[in-house]
Amino acid sequence: MSSTAAPRWKTAIESALSEYKNQTVIQIATTDNTRPTPRVRSHIFRAFLSHPAHPARPLLLSSTDIRTPKVAQLTSPNSDSSNNAEIAWWIAGTQQQFRVLARVYIVPAPAHPLHAHFKRQLAASDAESGAGLALFPALAEWESQRTRTFAAMSAHMRASWCRPTPGTPLALSGGPEGAARWPTRVPEPDRERMTEDEYAEAKRDWEKALSNFALVVADPYEVDLVDLGGERDRRWRFVKKYLKEENGEGWGWEEEELVP
Repeated sequence: MSSTAAPRWKTAIESALSEYKNQTVIQIATTDNTRPTPRVRSHIFRAFLSHPAHPARPLLLSSTDIRTPKVAQLTSPNSDSSNNAEIAWWIAGTQQQFRVLARVYIVPAPAHPLHAHFKRQLAASDAESGAGLALFPALAEWESQRTRTFAAMSAHMRASWCRPTPGTPLALSGGPEGAARWPTRVPEPDRERMTEDEYAEAKRDWEKALSNFALVVADPYEVDLVDLGGERDRRWRFVKKYLKEENGEGWGWEEEELVP
């Protein structure tokens, strides 16, 4: 597969989503960093991020709360492979399953202690080794991407980042009565359209939610695609490799058809 074109697995996802726009729920599996136990949770796929000059190395973007256990599982300083994860994505409309092996990076707020960890990862990423992350070396642009992704969400969704730490006992946060006082919407602060009190509340909630909001960046290196939607079942494996072709060389995807 050409190193100057988007990989076929990516165009297959884009084609499926153009018809089934709401089928964006993915599963991300990691390993618990305290014991050899698999952990999986659902995420929302937000967007692809591709460099115009290197379309063969797309990144997948999602989001999370910086306080969740998966963040520790993906940022462990004790393991060089801690940021390896697998994404499973079943698109029912097209009857296609995508399994994506990727290195996953967490982009937190600049004031968060883990921001230094991402800064080191970004500095260490090497475009010559095929890393898609290395194509976007500007730290400030990642913060812009994080805030743009947050701002694009609904006010109801943004409110989820104002809650206490996910997974902690509700009793520690006042029980159901305490939960009833949590914000249900976080609108973007607007001085012109809000009263002074409304603006102060919106600004406080916005800043709190944004401080807990983290971008999840997946840099794929192997993809397994199963297509059950045609006349016969088919399956392919795509592996990112350095390819030498008649019209040049560079990082692309080696494709092999498999028994489904």
